[in-house]
Amino acid sequence: MTYKSKYEVNVAKAFKQAGISFEYEPEILKFTQPLKERKYTPDFKIKTKTGVNCLVETKGRLTSEDRKKLLWVKEQHPKKKIVLLFMNSSVTLTKVSKTTYSDWAKKNGFEWYDFRFGLPKGWIKE
Repeated sequence: MTYKSKYEVNVAKAFKQAGISFEYEPEILKFTQPLKERKYTPDFKIKTKTGVNCLVETKGRLTSEDRKKLLWVKEQHPKKKIVLLFMNSSVTLTKVSKTTYSDWAKKNGFEWYDFRFGLPKGWIKE
């Protein structure tokens, strides 16, 4: 399996160690950027221990383009559960911003977690 970043490799390892079944880049969701149709491929698709399917997007950096894309996909695929797994949710959007990645996620209705504290307990199979 070839991942796009070391962070994705670490998340995949954590899923394996936690006994979480996962697929890497399992789906391609079409979405329309104003005046342009584009595609979004989430990093992981998992089924939590409670049986909920969710798409997990790992983010070390949350750029302006990433934020726009996530909002468009969420708007155009409201039945898909997209969860953000930040490398560090305390990072600010820009050097001059006070808004953190977690602040942005909360404001925009995304479920999010900080990988520094491990995987969410609701995902880990016992």
